[in-house]
Parts: sequence; C-alpha cells; structure tokens
Amino acid sequence: MEKKKIVFLYTELATYFLACIEALLKTNKAEIHIVHWEVNTEAPFQFSIPPGIKTYRRNDFNGKTLYDLVNKIDPDLIYVSGWIDNEYLKVCKKYKNKIPVVVGFDNQWRGTLRQWMAVLLSPFRIRNHFTHCWVPGSLQTEFALKLGFKQNNILTGYYSCDFSLFHSQYIKNREHKANDFPKRFIYVGRYVEHKGIRDLWNAFAEIQNNSPNEWELWCLGVGSLEPFFHPKIRHFGFVQPEALSEYLRQTGVFVLPSHFEPWGVVVHEYAAAGFPLICSDEVGARVTFVEDGYNGYIYTSGNVNALKAVLNKIMKLDQAALINLGDNSVEKAKLITPEIWSKKLMTLL
Repeated sequence: MEKKKIVFLYTELATYFLACIEALLKTNKAEIHIVHWEVNTEAPFQFSIPPGIKTYRRNDFNGKTLYDLVNKIDPDLIYVSGWIDNEYLKVCKKYKNKIPVVVGFDNQWRGTLRQWMAVLLSPFRIRNHFTHCWVPGSLQTEFALKLGFKQNNILTGYYSCDFSLFHSQYIKNREHKANDFPKRFIYVGRYVEHKGIRDLWNAFAEIQNNSPNEWELWCLGVGSLEPFFHPKIRHFGFVQPEALSEYLRQTGVFVLPSHFEPWGVVVHEYAAAGFPLICSDEVGARVTFVEDGYNGYIYTSGNVNALKAVLNKIMKLDQAALINLGDNSVEKAKLITPEIWSKKLMTLL
C-alpha cells in the first residue's frame, strides 16, 4: 500500500513530539515531512531526528517557497501547531478544501477578552483554514467548540510524552524505591514567574525552617528568575532528556506549581515514571493524569499555605503509601501513548 504523505508545519520541536512521530513512522503507512522553527534558548533541547523523516528549517522559507515545498510534496494531510505563523496559515487555507488540515492547540477556555476576540474572528482566521482540530483534553475541547469546530471534527489526546522512555525508568527503579524511597521532591521546568516556582521555593523553605526534616527539593531548569538558595534546595540547570535517568532514580515526588499551564507534558512524563504528583489547579494535564488522593494532590494555584499543606501531607506518608501513589500514576499515564497518538492521526486518512 502506498504511504500517505503527511506535512507537519511545526513551531518549536520537542522530544515528546518526536517520540510520537517515531511511532507514526513505525506504522510504515506514512511519509513524514516536518517544517519547524528554531530551538527555544530557554529549553535548548538537543534533538535526534528519527531516520526516514525529512525536516526543513522554517527560516529557510518565505511564503512562496514554503507553499512551493508543500505543493511539491503533495500531502494527503497537513498538521499545523497553532495559528501563530501567518505563512503556515496561508498554506493551510489553500489545502483546506482538498485534504484534512488539522490544527493543534492546548489553550484552555478561560473566557478572556483575547479568547472572545478569537471566537469572533474564528470564521475568518481559524475555522476557514482547518478541517479538524486536535486538543489535549476537555478544558481545550470547550475552547474548540466555541471557535466553531464541530464535536466530530475535534480530536483529543494531542500530547503524549515519550512513554517508553519514562516508563522504562519506572520498571528499572521501582524495586529500589520500594526498599528506600527517595525523600526528594523534583521540579522540572523553566525558572519563570508563571511556573509558580517561587511558591514552591518559599513553601519548601518555610517547612524546613520551621520543622527541619530529611526531605530535599531538586530543581531542573533555567530561566529569568535567580535560583533560590537554601541548604535543602538544589539546582541542576537544564538537563537533556537522555540524561534524566539518575535524577529519576534519586527523586521521589514530582511538583508542578504553575500559575498558568495550558497542559504540561512533564506531568505525563513523571506519571509514566511512577511518581506521586503534586499539581496546582491551573495545570491542564491534571484533568487526565492527577486524581486527588489517588496518585497525588491538587491544590489552589498561588496559595503557598495550600502548597505547604500538600507537601507536608506527602512528607508524612510512609514508604508503602508513596509507592502506591506512584503505581497509580503509571495507570493514569497509560491513557495516552505515542502509539495511541499515531493511530488517532491515521484515522483521518
């Protein structure tokens, strides 16, 4: 059977996206072309592009040459990440009535002025460019419906982590953690205000200053905020995914304290790795991967006292209870994998 040609018009590449692309490639049913933006300096991932995939740097094309490239490929499906790139949109509009043209986005419906403007302009800027949309979950589905997409043209499961990479660490480390659970929280993300990282530093420091114990907080990331220094808080900078293994082994509980987080693939990653999870109620991925009391805790974003309460709750659990929370996280993580992602996309062809 002749392979279907799929063009991805992408913004910034991510390792989890490439894991999904690799799963799609393994079906042996797709010829894959990816146009992509440059790497974000605040998340300087080093990518390994799976062999057999053709990639193109967005900076090497203007509007005409980009359309000429896509026209030469003659795709059976076009996927575009969001509607921020006007030249991507022009290509999509020309193909909308010929083939499936899918837009992916992770914006939660929040009813802001900007979102209501998007709803008003959708017939002219969004809906007239795409046949389908692909969103992570229910919070984003609400926005898609308001933009005018019909329910049967909305796909969910837009994001998947590299499930096999993180799940393999769960399998590798579970016995070790069951015998000696690492009393260390871990944060992975940028050092910027909206990630709520200051809340986490302050909450953890207050606990340790008032009631010192053996727990530590390990932070992996870079950004505009200066690191908060405390004897029990350690900073490791940006860590490439392939170098995470030792951090996954030596830490026990994942925390994402964001004030604003449309989704958060990192939550899926640490669920797959068998971590108990603590998330604020602004983290979109909590809807799928965190069930309060089952595999972690959800608290009110920006409320440092509430964050302290759930940190303390975790610290008081025994080893068996912590392992049980982590096992439950793995069951949640299985809801979305790159293979499921790949099958969902192929249903449009």
